Order: sequence, then C-alpha cells, then structure tokens
Amino acid sequence: MELVQNQTVTFVFLGFSSFPEPHLLFFLIFLMIYLTALLGNGLILATASLNSGLHSPMYYFIRHLSFLDICYTSVTLLHMLKYLVTEIKTISIQGCLVQLYFLVAFLGIECLLLAVMAYDRYVAICHPLTYVLFMNRKLCTGLVATSWVCGFLNAMLHTAMTAQVPFCASHEIENVFCDVPQLLKLSCQDTFLNQITLFVVTLLLGVSPFLCIMAFYSHIVRAILRIRTTQGRHKAFSTCSSHLIVVTIFYSTCMFNYNRPSSCHSVKIDTLASVLYNVVTPALNPIIFSLRNKEMKEGLKHILKLQMPFFL
Repeated sequence: MELVQNQTVTFVFLGFSSFPEPHLLFFLIFLMIYLTALLGNGLILATASLNSGLHSPMYYFIRHLSFLDICYTSVTLLHMLKYLVTEIKTISIQGCLVQLYFLVAFLGIECLLLAVMAYDRYVAICHPLTYVLFMNRKLCTGLVATSWVCGFLNAMLHTAMTAQVPFCASHEIENVFCDVPQLLKLSCQDTFLNQITLFVVTLLLGVSPFLCIMAFYSHIVRAILRIRTTQGRHKAFSTCSSHLIVVTIFYSTCMFNYNRPSSCHSVKIDTLASVLYNVVTPALNPIIFSLRNKEMKEGLKHILKLQMPFFL
C-alpha cells in the first residue's frame, strides 16, 4: 500500500529558500567549486595512473579517492547547479530515491576510504621497515574493495527501507538533496526502525572510522615528535594538521546531520551541514591529500610537459 501511495509523491526542495534572492552568486560559487574539483581530481587520477613512480599503496588509495570524489561531486553539485539556475525545485519519488542511493553510497565509501588512507600513513610512518611487506597489493585491493562494497550495500539498505515509508505529511524537503534524515521527517508513520538502523550504521561507518583515524594520527604525531630536525617536524605537522582539519569537518558535519535530534533541524543548518560534507570536503581533498605532495607535483609537471611541451 505504501509503495502505491509513494509512486505519485513529488518533493519540493527548500534548501536555499531561506537565503535571499538572487541565487546567482551561489550558482557561480558552486560552479567554480565543481570545475575545480573536477579538474583537480581528474589531474590527480591521470597523474597517479600514468606515472610509474606513483604506483605505491598511498597513490593507489589516492586514485580511488579522486575517482570517488569526481562521482560524489557530480551527484551533489550538478543537482545543486540545476536547482539554482532553473525554476524547477521539485523531484519525483523515483528520482529522489536514485539520488539518495548514490549520495549514501558515496558518503559511506568516503568515510571508509579516508580511514584506510590514515591506516596506510600510520604503517608507513610508524612501521617503515615492514611497510612494503605488509601493505601488499592483495591487502590494498581488499581494503578498497571492502570500502566500495560496504558503501553500496549500506545505500541499498537505506534506499529500500526509505522506499517503504509512506510520505503522508508535507512533501517539502528542508535541504538541497534527498537525504535519509530529511525524508524520514516527512513520514506519517513510526520510523523507529529506520532511525535505529540509521544510528547503528552511522556508528559503524561514521564514528568508528573517525575514531580509528584519530588513533592512527595520535601514533603518527608521536612518531613526528621524535624527528630531530625542526624543518622536518614542521613539514610533517603541516601535512597532518591539514589532513585532520578536512577529516574533522567531514566526519563532524556528517555525524551531526545523521544523529542529531529532530528538534534541532532547520533549513539553514541542514543546508549548511549538507554542503560542508557533500560538497566542500570532497572538493578540498585533491588539494589537501595530493597537490601539496612533492612527488605528485613532480609527476604532474612531467605529464604536462609530455602533453604540452611548447608551454612548459
């Protein structure tokens, strides 16, 4: 009965309605962010794939992160740009569930993949003598495959459960995306099972990876403190701090959105939190994790020199 009822549902996005018109400035900002993310991640993906000197486990994970962020920002930002530039603020239930599936999938994969990358850095810095032996191709492939599979299985679970919910109340989504918490708010039946599932999954795919990252970086910081040269310590701390800032923004806003009480919801807060973890952090990843890396910059120069010799 619920599925038949939901087939005719159309949702209305309220995300930017609480912000003053016109939205041209928002459109230009997000267009610039999208193009920057697309170009940055594309260059990193090409450089790490084509340069034989960048085939270590760290760059293997970076390639997957770059590909993921291209997919992630395409799902989120292309929708936002369409939302801002046209008068169409509605979406069908079918379109909403498709968007929800990919949004939740890429979000879960990102959470796990960032933890995998932190583990890789922990082994490289704290156990350098066994790094090559331990971080072998089989383990790296297994860690990445597990991240992707868990992300898509999690998305299937939430999409299937949300599709069973009857939307009898207002069809106004207080966000710019179709996300689980905002859709559950629109249900006219008890969503206790959905809320418990969401809470448990957030603990497994959000809180647990974040705590693991903090633990790995605490060991990394202790190893950095043993570096004798001031310049070496400063460089290492600069890199680690930038990583931690991006990771903290991503996980904190994500967990805030999925686990806060329903009484704390508001259009502006929901929109800001969603933009931070769905748009800003995936766009910052190529700058923080790769383009500040000396080997990556040298590899990028080499690729550009081969492709555009007259300009370099």
